[in-house]
Amino acid sequence: MPTFQAAYDTLILRKPDGSLAPMLATAWEFNGDRTELTLQLRSDVTFSDGSKFDAAAAKANLDHFRTGTGPQGGTLADVKSVEVLSEDSIKIVLSAPSPSLLIALSNAAGLMGSPKALGTEAIKASPVGSGPYTLNHSETVAGSQYTFVKRDGYWNPELQHFDKVVIKVIPDATAAVNALVSGQLDAALLNTKTAAQARQNPDLAEYRYVNNWLGLILYDRSGKILPAMKDVRVRQAINYAIDSKSILKNIYGDQGKQTAQIFGPNSSAYDETLDERYPYNPQKSRTLLAEAGYSDGFEITLPVAASLDPAMIAVVVKQLGEVGIKAKTQAADPANLIGDLTSAKYAAIPITLFQPDTWATIRTSVSPTALFNAQKTQDPKVDELMEKIRISSEDDAKKAAQELNRYLVDQAWYVPFFRLDQTFFAKKTVKVTPQQEQLVPSIYNYEPAS
Repeated sequence: MPTFQAAYDTLILRKPDGSLAPMLATAWEFNGDRTELTLQLRSDVTFSDGSKFDAAAAKANLDHFRTGTGPQGGTLADVKSVEVLSEDSIKIVLSAPSPSLLIALSNAAGLMGSPKALGTEAIKASPVGSGPYTLNHSETVAGSQYTFVKRDGYWNPELQHFDKVVIKVIPDATAAVNALVSGQLDAALLNTKTAAQARQNPDLAEYRYVNNWLGLILYDRSGKILPAMKDVRVRQAINYAIDSKSILKNIYGDQGKQTAQIFGPNSSAYDETLDERYPYNPQKSRTLLAEAGYSDGFEITLPVAASLDPAMIAVVVKQLGEVGIKAKTQAADPANLIGDLTSAKYAAIPITLFQPDTWATIRTSVSPTALFNAQKTQDPKVDELMEKIRISSEDDAKKAAQELNRYLVDQAWYVPFFRLDQTFFAKKTVKVTPQQEQLVPSIYNYEPAS
């Protein structure tokens, strides 16, 4: 998001604490049954190509986003139409209530680009937005460094904390911490291993917060690829086979908390009692596999993203092997990582995913249209509870959300190991405010220290 936020404003601003505030939209209101959202828009905003931001531009962006093929398109799946009410107001008509719509409009779905550039090849390399910065091509190397410069005439100069923002792409963790410690970077997200080196530098400040869960998604609940996975006992056996506490302690320095649920503490679905639902028990794992008819185990292939710790993957493979599950690993396609991991060609994937609000988590991982429900698993009980969450009062929706969470944990759709502490470092000359439910802070959350 910080890269996109440099060039593009969103309709709604999400503050560091997760609360929502006006941005390109100055006000918004749902109708009584929450199937229509009316937004009032700013009238003093232009895009970097000089064209005006107005209701027609907002409609063009929303229509382009929801009908496109991008991985976040599903966040507007409930949008039936977007209507222009006046030059500075639009109405979003929903096919059914969408509890996370406002949050979507503060994230990818709310990014606004010039209608003249939408869908063109040029916009892929040359962003044309209404954001606080514009891309400086002469100091940009695709895939390596993106340099943004302060945009003259920006409607909200209070968000322009710097004259220049340089975003460097450094996939190697050791190279990233070396660049930070040596002063080549002002801020960087580090892992638990590289954080130790950064802590030795007195000029750096550390920010720690919980955001992601790490574990396995068991895609193949119908047994299309791997028949064994259709049996809930097999999926539960995989949960019991992993010693999450040991992995957390020995590989991640105990910087996190064990969990068995994909819903985080900020979600209405969260249930603290579920965090230790599957304690490490290889004997129980073997018993469940035998009861399911797999006493000799089976083979499974896991795609591994380069960002995942090889030591963690090695332990997971070893522990699965100890109960008879022969796990093979293969490198996930780095050039098409999300597409590869969500292509439905794997029975399960190791991954780290963020923990947003309840409905966003459902949209991301649970519903039949979710990006990380690769085989589009549909379950009548899950459908029933999702609908209750969608249409019920706040209290009833919370009860349904917690029931859904318990059901997913019992059915073992996932194998969460733990929620990881994120370790973000910045020079003390830069003030940073972490962003709730976001791996790295928003672009607006950095400013010179006073």
